[in-house]
Amino acid sequence: MFTLKKGAAALFAAIAILSVATGTIFAGIASASAQSAPVIVIDAGHGGIDAGVRGKTSGVKESDINLSIAYSLRRCFDNAGFCTILTRKSQAGLYGLPTKGFKLRDMEKRREVIEECGADMVISVHQNFYSDGTRRGATVFFNKDSESGKQLAVCIQHSLNAMEGAATNHSPLIGDYYMLKCTSSPSVIVECGFLSNAQDEELLLSEEYREQIAYAIFAGAVSYFS
Repeated sequence: MFTLKKGAAALFAAIAILSVATGTIFAGIASASAQSAPVIVIDAGHGGIDAGVRGKTSGVKESDINLSIAYSLRRCFDNAGFCTILTRKSQAGLYGLPTKGFKLRDMEKRREVIEECGADMVISVHQNFYSDGTRRGATVFFNKDSESGKQLAVCIQHSLNAMEGAATNHSPLIGDYYMLKCTSSPSVIVECGFLSNAQDEELLLSEEYREQIAYAIFAGAVSYFS
């Protein structure tokens, strides 16, 4: 797991932000720090027969939106010299055969990925849905028993709220979810928007906006290390 001291972590974070912002990769630094770079697990929620929620207007699958944002997020971290692992790399789920208990098997497989790679941070990407179609914006969830998870959630939520045209200033929320409780590493679930809201749905259908969301998540995560 990531054990750099505070000063080294801050330096790594500063280099990460600068390298992505300028489009420059500091090859020497990235190579020298490859062994100590934080391991970031990016989890695209749902997949396969579990599509998650669907867009109220377009019918778009949450699982597809999640995967797109996860790949954009991975590019941000990779370009900055982090080590990244995706739990789900395709539209398929991780449960094997779609038989009884597939959801639990899917969750357990994600936990195995997190444990096997020694994750220093876990970011699970999801989309929200609510009966009240006026609700908008991105919300970050954390485990109430994880102070590091709470700090990470605050950092990412702040970054999302700072996005140009952000719907509202949400606060991070406590969430009682498997993905938040299956690891001692700082972990969050990022609900990037409401597919029940016409404006959010339209934005999330845009590749450009999904990339903006991914960068905001990345920037918030990097600020956590600093």
